[in-house]
Amino acid sequence: MTISVGDTLPSVTFLTMTDEGPRPIESDTYFAGRTVALFSLPGAYTPTCSAKHLPGFIEKAAELKAKGVDEIACTAVNDAFVMGAWGKAQGADGTVTMLADGNAAFVEAVGLTTDLSKGGLGLRGQRFSMLVKDGTVTALNIEAPGDFKVSSAEYLLGQL
Repeated sequence: MTISVGDTLPSVTFLTMTDEGPRPIESDTYFAGRTVALFSLPGAYTPTCSAKHLPGFIEKAAELKAKGVDEIACTAVNDAFVMGAWGKAQGADGTVTMLADGNAAFVEAVGLTTDLSKGGLGLRGQRFSMLVKDGTVTALNIEAPGDFKVSSAEYLLGQL
C-alpha cells in the first residue's frame, strides 16, 4: 500500500554520515515537532538526481525555509558513505540532510519502491517529494517513471 496525504510516516532507521562515521536517525524522532521537506531519488550520482533534483533543493533552501520548512532531507537507497560523499560533492552540507535508506526499509514501508534491475541498480526508491508536518504527510508528489516534474523543489514550494 502506498502512503497517502494524512498518513503518519512509518518507524524506520535511516543513517547519516558524520565526521565520526555513520549515525542512525530514527524517523519518529527526526520528523517529530517540525516541518520537513523530504525528497527521494533513485540514486546518488545518477544523472537527473545530480544535475537537477538535489541541486534544486539546495538552490531553493532559503525559500523553503522562509515558507515554514524547518529541515530539508534527501533519501535514496544508498549507503551512508555514498550519501555523505555525494552530499559533500554537491554542496549539500548544512543545507540538505542526506538520509541513507541502504536497505530500502523506508521506501518499502511507504510503498514507493521501483525495480531498476534492468539498468543494474536493483530495488530503489521512486522519485518523489513530500511535506511532513510532525510526522504526518501533508503533501505528496510521486513522479511517473522517468519523469522529473512534480518532485522538484519548485513544485513543492508552490504547495506551501
